[in-house]
Amino acid sequence: MDSERQRLLRTEARTLGEVGAVLRAANLPLITVELPRELADRAAAAWERDDLGGRLEPENHAQRADRHHAGTLALIGLAIADRGQFHADGVTVSLHPELLGVAMDAADALLSTVD
Repeated sequence: MDSERQRLLRTEARTLGEVGAVLRAANLPLITVELPRELADRAAAAWERDDLGGRLEPENHAQRADRHHAGTLALIGLAIADRGQFHADGVTVSLHPELLGVAMDAADALLSTVD
């Protein structure tokens, strides 16, 4: 049985999801960012990679998050391939705020796994 605190946090998490749905429907402007060349190349490679194909295997929450993050990396790679401006140290590219948010969530997840 969930505690009062757990019920409150779940309710607030659902409310955040509702906020996200409103923001996703909004016509948000692209945000221009600069990425190091090595990371931009890896994102572009994710976009260019052949789909792994086949049916999705059963996955737990962490595996689903990894798949979602890998897909977001590929979408960033698409943006880089389509409209990235390459220069000596990196790539400047305009990205949808949703992609930036998912990337920052992935950074939080990565930091939480570091001892």
